[in-house]
Amino acid sequence: MYLSSLATANPTHSFSQRETWKSLQLHPDAGALKGRSWNLLEKILTNTSSGIESRQFSSPDLTSIFHQNAQELNRSFEIHSPDLACSALQEALLKANVNADEIDALILCTCTGYLCPGPSSYVAEKIGLRTDAYLLDLVGLGCGAAIPTLRAAEGYLAANPSHKVAMIAVEISSAAFYIDDDPGVLISLCLFGDGAAAAILTGEKTDEHQWKFHDFDTCHIPENREKIRFTNAGGKLKNQLHRSVPGLAAGAVNSLFEKRVFHPQQILAHSGGRDVIEAIETAIPGYHLLETREILRRHGNMSSPSVLFALAERLGSHPEDNQLWLTAFGAGFAAHSCHISR
Repeated sequence: MYLSSLATANPTHSFSQRETWKSLQLHPDAGALKGRSWNLLEKILTNTSSGIESRQFSSPDLTSIFHQNAQELNRSFEIHSPDLACSALQEALLKANVNADEIDALILCTCTGYLCPGPSSYVAEKIGLRTDAYLLDLVGLGCGAAIPTLRAAEGYLAANPSHKVAMIAVEISSAAFYIDDDPGVLISLCLFGDGAAAAILTGEKTDEHQWKFHDFDTCHIPENREKIRFTNAGGKLKNQLHRSVPGLAAGAVNSLFEKRVFHPQQILAHSGGRDVIEAIETAIPGYHLLETREILRRHGNMSSPSVLFALAERLGSHPEDNQLWLTAFGAGFAAHSCHISR
């Protein structure tokens, strides 16, 4: 499977971590939080060592983001996920010099909201895909979803090598934000941001310098499922995070890396957070995840699109590369990987 183009998109509303901290202090629900909750928020949002400087949200008003009931949170996902997905896909189509009616399949992944039909239906309408284009929504894969979605595209193109596939990873992480004393909820609203990434993929090579995705792999560990997952709390998505996640991620990623076919020039990983990045760098010596860190710094953890943001960053800055390795991980507990080479 070959990459024709890759594009990313974020909402236009960008906030520094300190702006978020100030907004939370003025929040109408502020008085309900316990002292240790405030200490946790202050530690993450005012400490530059978190690795995050700014994040982008679909709403221009921080107070409204953190003060929504379950219905309003879901409505935020319904409104913003198709629009943000379209922004990324329109740019990818432009870069690939491909018209929307040339796309034969759209495969989209998300985990921060639920629609039926899925966001792909709305994207297909807004972008102008043919009515016979194959639409597939993948949900429930969490932060690691982009690589299994690419693998689904590879399967489709293996059966239809002359076709063109659009792949999108889109997350409205702010649709899972609210004020609560639960540490997982608090950490989430400090780390996550909204974003989307889109790729145009083909089954046949059209350029001798074209990047090829191959050697997909996966690792799932059900006994660690409760360490990182979304649960339902009164109709709201509640992010369940355990302190062992960085070590779990590093161990799973390393197990996949040891099975690699090639020696990559760089590892491009999902930007789960500072501790996760450091744990992976420790587990796989010799690689500094510069692009992954840069995406975390500018956008926070965007869940599934993050690894594709890191890939786009690398492709734009190192034209001499010819072997890269992608990895993403999250709910399940699951980790995924693939090679991209030319």
